[in-house]
Amino acid sequence: MQSCQFLRARGPWLCLFLVLAGAFEFTPLDLWLQDPFFDFASRRWLVDGREPVGRLLFYNGPKVLLIAFALGLIALTTGPESWRRRVEAWGWITHRPRLAITLLVAASIPVTVGALKNTSDVFCPSELVRYGGTAPHRRPFSMELCTEGKGHCWPAGHASGGFALLSLTLLAARESLKRRMVLLAMAAGWSMGLYQMLKGSHFMSHTVVTMLLALVITTVVERVVFGNGSTLRILGLSSRYKETQP
Repeated sequence: MQSCQFLRARGPWLCLFLVLAGAFEFTPLDLWLQDPFFDFASRRWLVDGREPVGRLLFYNGPKVLLIAFALGLIALTTGPESWRRRVEAWGWITHRPRLAITLLVAASIPVTVGALKNTSDVFCPSELVRYGGTAPHRRPFSMELCTEGKGHCWPAGHASGGFALLSLTLLAARESLKRRMVLLAMAAGWSMGLYQMLKGSHFMSHTVVTMLLALVITTVVERVVFGNGSTLRILGLSSRYKETQP
């Protein structure tokens, strides 16, 4: 009975994941999605990564805000109790252990992505022969030998900072606030990821994998450490929700 409930709740998502994984790994889907962002006549990307306004809004600016977010969590965790009581009144859970775990989860997402990037043989779009570079197109699980060195471009590192905001769902005491944090993380992660795609730094699949890693890390901690599956329910992966009390 439980297995049937599991499949009913998660079956469509599991099927979607398998279809996407197969499409990105065994078809030219990444190339098809990337081609519109590159002008083959002028050999230039749709967005110039050196253009200051776009770089400020979608690259340097988000990095500064995410560092401020991390410093804020550290200050809230180590600061006086009066700070935590004030934030708690806004609908957040502010117990020190939970704040510390949330900070670890937020840090573990970009760290995990960075570790995968350092061991990958996947090149960025701008490095490929197809887009004016010198490297071949390689997929993450390709068994082909590579003589051009390692690409270090999979998954998407820049977007991992935005998706790390999913860790805030661990502090939200109400479902409505948790839902807003999911939307915030998705908006931040995808805006940063799409900017990288538009300037040839990543394929779509790179950002999809980063998003999935962030979801897995956050929801596993939520379920295993806190015994709560509310974020999974918001995402349509669980049929049960238990309101978390601050």
